[in-house]
Amino acid sequence: MTLAAPVTRTDHIRGSFYAPVTLLEYGDYECGHCGIAHPIVNQVLKHFGANLRFGFRHFPLMQAHPNAERAAEAAEFAGMHKRFWEMHDGIYLNQAMLGMPLFLSLATNLGLSKEGVVRAIADHAHADKIQQDFLGGVRSGVNGTPTFFIGNQRHDGGFEFNTLVAAIEAQLVKAVP
Repeated sequence: MTLAAPVTRTDHIRGSFYAPVTLLEYGDYECGHCGIAHPIVNQVLKHFGANLRFGFRHFPLMQAHPNAERAAEAAEFAGMHKRFWEMHDGIYLNQAMLGMPLFLSLATNLGLSKEGVVRAIADHAHADKIQQDFLGGVRSGVNGTPTFFIGNQRHDGGFEFNTLVAAIEAQLVKAVP
């Protein structure tokens, strides 16, 4: 499957936007497999350094994970204050405590307004962005989380460190003459 919506500057990106290879995750903050993948992705990023950029898009599976959408709203609220990645990491590192108390605690630790995060979640202030990510995933063949794309191609292998590294290295060979 091919990525229907290319990665742009409106996406949440770690690493250089101009890196030769992109690893994109469609994730759900309440998904146990996404929680397992989170530290692996961080290791992969460290391994490749400037040769890899990582993008994250929301794919909350709300029927199975009732807190996933609220977690995405909290992350987007933090993103409006240039703190997306700190909230993203905090949510995954504390996935077992997912819920409003965690979002409020993380917001406070990041110097963000507790009232602001409550309002953003209650008003679904970032629902359009989350829905846009979700629909882009559906158009790209995402049907579960985590789903990774390397370059514009869906990665159908596992998300173990060695598996991701091998797939990214294969793409890197194609990308760098």
